[in-house]
Amino acid sequence: MKYSHKFSDAIHIMAYLEWQKGGDLSSKAIAGSVEANPSVVRKLMSDLRKAGLIQSRQGVSGAFLTREPQDISLLDIYEAVDMDHNLLHIDTKTNPKCVVGANIQETLNQAYRRIQKKATDEMAQISLQDILDGIIARHNAKKTERTN
Repeated sequence: MKYSHKFSDAIHIMAYLEWQKGGDLSSKAIAGSVEANPSVVRKLMSDLRKAGLIQSRQGVSGAFLTREPQDISLLDIYEAVDMDHNLLHIDTKTNPKCVVGANIQETLNQAYRRIQKKATDEMAQISLQDILDGIIARHNAKKTERTN
């Protein structure tokens, strides 16, 4: 099973843009933080730009957030990224002659829609600032551990 990292990478890019404001914001520098190819970073930044979350100019190194981090939710970022937005997926190949196989797909679809709704509602409540605050807190805790 292959997992997509687009969402977490897009959040990473947004956090990096805010954290490194005024620093090296080239796709190469961002790719170094994400540990991805710069072309992957440019594609994600294109998605974020199309969604109006960042502003940048083609051919010019750097980008910036168009809103304050507390005004950007994880749902905003999730919806901006070009990917399959279903968190859970159903096996579409089941035996229609079996009671379970014939009925599991729609039954799971109903359950998965409820789960998806709760997940997106929660994403709407978490801001990019919350993520940045978590990064800072973890960074400071690690610094404290090293000094003790």
